[in-house]
Amino acid sequence: MAGWQRHFQSILRQVGKRLEHNYNTSVNFSGHHSSASLVPGELPNLQILSSLSSLNNSRPLYQYWQQLQLSTSRTLLASSSDETPISSPLTPVLALGSGKPEEQKVLSKPSKVQAVLKGIKQSPKKVNLVAALVRGMRVEDALLQLQVTVKRASKTVYQVIHSARANATHNHGLDPDRLLVAEAFVGKGLFLKRVSFHARGRSGIMHKPECRLTVVVREITPEEESEIAKLKVSNFLKLTKRERRLVPHKLIETTPIWNRKSKATTHG
Repeated sequence: MAGWQRHFQSILRQVGKRLEHNYNTSVNFSGHHSSASLVPGELPNLQILSSLSSLNNSRPLYQYWQQLQLSTSRTLLASSSDETPISSPLTPVLALGSGKPEEQKVLSKPSKVQAVLKGIKQSPKKVNLVAALVRGMRVEDALLQLQVTVKRASKTVYQVIHSARANATHNHGLDPDRLLVAEAFVGKGLFLKRVSFHARGRSGIMHKPECRLTVVVREITPEEESEIAKLKVSNFLKLTKRERRLVPHKLIETTPIWNRKSKATTHG
């Protein structure tokens, strides 16, 4: 039993003894019912308090309230049918009237997905030459074009486009066969300056440029798909720059230029 329960019981015993003492003195002073015992129902509070003092100390506190004919508010609310339950402020408003759980919102697919590569150890101008080559192409055609491009930056751009396609496919559920390189732009990075020593005790400043490449891909619209189908069928037409990127020239060599091995020519 807790300390506050023992303290509460001692207070009840003291109050009961005081009431009994006051009652005895008043009876003796009036001279009536000196030898008579207490009539049941004459002083109900005194009987209840005296019975509380005789209870065992190990009993829990709620039994005392039950003996006093007191009940909690939960029992009172449960017994009364007129009481209406009050909604909790933590309960969502939409789920109050309906017993069904709240429906989850369907997440829409993003229109564009990007991939960024920072800290490229190359000049922004050199990387931009390769990025402008595949800007506006379909992802499949861009990857094929970069495999045969004789530029050091082509491998870097190839990796970023491949990463953007993986992000769109695995993270956002886009169709990898319908992806288009919407944007491919290069930003300037950190330019390191170092001392360059020259003849006759002279010196200059040597720049070591860095850049960052951002590739944004999106899905092809139905209008663009129909346009690509028409361009593939038509021959001997002068195409615009945008149309040439949608339908690039047919590639003969598909081996990457950075992995291509030189073959020795044999004369028969």
